[in-house]
Amino acid sequence: MGRSRYKILNEDYPYFHTLTVAGWQPVFTQKESVQILFDSFIWLQEKTDFKLYAYVVLENHLHFISSASQHSKRIQQFKSFTAKKILDLLAQRKATTLLKYFAYYKRKHKIESQYQFWQEGSHPEEMSNEFMYKQRLEYIHNNPVQRGYVDLPEHWRYSSARSYLGKEALLPVVVFSTSSRA
Repeated sequence: MGRSRYKILNEDYPYFHTLTVAGWQPVFTQKESVQILFDSFIWLQEKTDFKLYAYVVLENHLHFISSASQHSKRIQQFKSFTAKKILDLLAQRKATTLLKYFAYYKRKHKIESQYQFWQEGSHPEEMSNEFMYKQRLEYIHNNPVQRGYVDLPEHWRYSSARSYLGKEALLPVVVFSTSSRA
């Protein structure tokens, strides 16, 4: 799959993102790999104007809604940092089977790395109105329910659903309101 033609054109709005591990490999079954994602989101929130509105992490992909100036750059920073850290973690743990998969998925033209962690391309969707935002928010939070992992969205540990109920979640988010646009 080649690079996506979809781009972030209007940074006045939040965008819905889906990032998928190459080959749909189940990497986020270990809390250490999920923590790498969370640490990267926190760094972006603290060091840039990146706003994370919602997220869910499943075993091989994640969905999130975010906004920022230089939004494309922030997503690329996130993908680059998390890929390197997770591949380092897998090497440290001697997860040779997974590393072989990621070597297999690497594109021949990519010479800076021997692995491909994230699938290439992205299809960011502009959340230009409240209806779209609420629809994607519901999709994100209900993803683990639809898969049969939990009965209620707030029961999924790696989700912002708790934040939207006024409860503490593992990762801070900006709870969306019409006044919280970028």
